[in-house]
Amino acid sequence: MAVLARLLVLAAVAAVLAGCGAERKAAAPPDGARVVAQQRIGPRVLDLTVRSPALGRTAKVRLLTPVGWRAGDGRARPQLWLLHGCCDTYESWSANTDIARLRALRDVLVVMPEGGAVGFYSDWRHGPKWETFQLTELRELLQRDFGAGEPRAVAGLSMGGYGAMAYAARHPGLFDAAASFSGVVTPLSNVALTRLIVAQGGESADDLWGSPTADRAVWQAHDPLALAARLKGTRLFLAAEDGRFDERGRRDAIERSLRPQTAVLARRLQTLGIRATVDLYGRGTHSWPYWQRELHRALPLLLGEDAAAR
Repeated sequence: MAVLARLLVLAAVAAVLAGCGAERKAAAPPDGARVVAQQRIGPRVLDLTVRSPALGRTAKVRLLTPVGWRAGDGRARPQLWLLHGCCDTYESWSANTDIARLRALRDVLVVMPEGGAVGFYSDWRHGPKWETFQLTELRELLQRDFGAGEPRAVAGLSMGGYGAMAYAARHPGLFDAAASFSGVVTPLSNVALTRLIVAQGGESADDLWGSPTADRAVWQAHDPLALAARLKGTRLFLAAEDGRFDERGRRDAIERSLRPQTAVLARRLQTLGIRATVDLYGRGTHSWPYWQRELHRALPLLLGEDAAAR
């Protein structure tokens, strides 16, 4: 009887421990970002809804998948990340350009992530962590489950042009090539414009990188001009126009304010002996027809097709 009693006690303890273990496992939070929904938009266009710990919410990502692509097929594909501008969305590049019809992108996984209306592709001092979401959570998720491989390139327009240059400079070697079209490529050179953009999105400018005076080191740590030396080894493309007018005689104050930023970054790169393709192309406005044209011009560099010539 004593032996039986001991066995019953041990069995009861084991059951309690097993129950506690099962309860802990069920209560464990999800490990990292995860896709909670997918929607097929077109033959090659797939929208993901991603639950992001860095953002504390879900975010959208649009993929233009390679021809013949299938999730989980074990094939790693080259990537091109396209970053949207201020007050726009992850849908912008596919809605406003011909990327789905470009033969050069038939074998490329094109990644178009949500970046916030005025997210500035940064981990905010007080707010969302867009940089962590995109470059850690999303990048790892795409590599694991969606065949994202190397080489990896990034391009963007306006605020997204900033994102492309900042990502390449802040994470040397992560991107093989980077392109900015009408980019806010040196926020410190026009602090008022940077803060205005943030305010247009209904956010407090100090919540981004803090005060441009008291927190100048933080601003410098996010400014591609200050980080220009870290762009060495990355294929670079910079484009902007003078904003005076386009073919229909329209003037564009936004583009006029951004062209000097591109020019000063180009000069800094030249001083450092870092090669960059620079297209300060004159007439045009801060609008999609010009960004599509510059993407076409930049694609050989972004995809490495001109590497042998450089």
